[in-house]
Amino acid sequence: MKKWNSIDDVLDFAIGEEEGAVKFYTGLAAQAANRSMQAAFEDFAREEEGHKQKLLGVKAGKKLEPAAKAVQDLKIADYVVEVDPNPNMTYLEAIILAMKKEKSAFRLYSDLAEAADDANVRALFLGLAAEEAKHKLRFEIEYDDAMAEN
Repeated sequence: MKKWNSIDDVLDFAIGEEEGAVKFYTGLAAQAANRSMQAAFEDFAREEEGHKQKLLGVKAGKKLEPAAKAVQDLKIADYVVEVDPNPNMTYLEAIILAMKKEKSAFRLYSDLAEAADDANVRALFLGLAAEEAKHKLRFEIEYDDAMAEN
């Protein structure tokens, strides 16, 4: 596991991860076959940009508070099949992709928190994991609602 030299190193890593997610969703939006999918991916990109802005705020001195309580996990992402990004995805497939991406980000930050030697770094990664868990929950609720409409 990577050793961090400073909190700024940790933040730069996390900011890079969020920038990668913004690019990922922006790229999918540009490839989307229809306007509704393009809009969905643009929303996902804005979500990730929001994560990045929070991290930049932390880097500037703001404190990232972890969730006051555990974020509910509907575990929907655990039971849906993998989806490969493609220009003709349905809205439900896009939500699945987003759920899986947020779940991966949650696991990454959770694993980094577990491996961190420094209590401040651990707290930062736990806060980031909580943010990703909240967004995963949002996508799981959206998926559940969309399935109920079908």
